[in-house]
Amino acid sequence: MPKRLRLTRRFPIAMTEDGYRRLKRFSREAGLDEGEALSFLFEHFESVTDQDNLSHRLRIFNSELEARKR
Repeated sequence: MPKRLRLTRRFPIAMTEDGYRRLKRFSREAGLDEGEALSFLFEHFESVTDQDNLSHRLRIFNSELEARKR
């Protein structure tokens, strides 16, 4: 029997406009709502990310973060 998807956690998050638009586009293309799309991405994080690319992009994001907050 397939495991039932239960959305049991709700938490406030802050997202950039670019990030939110990308989430909306991904969820629409996948036929999911935003919460289901985030659950999918985090449940399958290792298989949907490239570790080397992730590390590189994270360094760039962190280096630009303070400037983006202003």
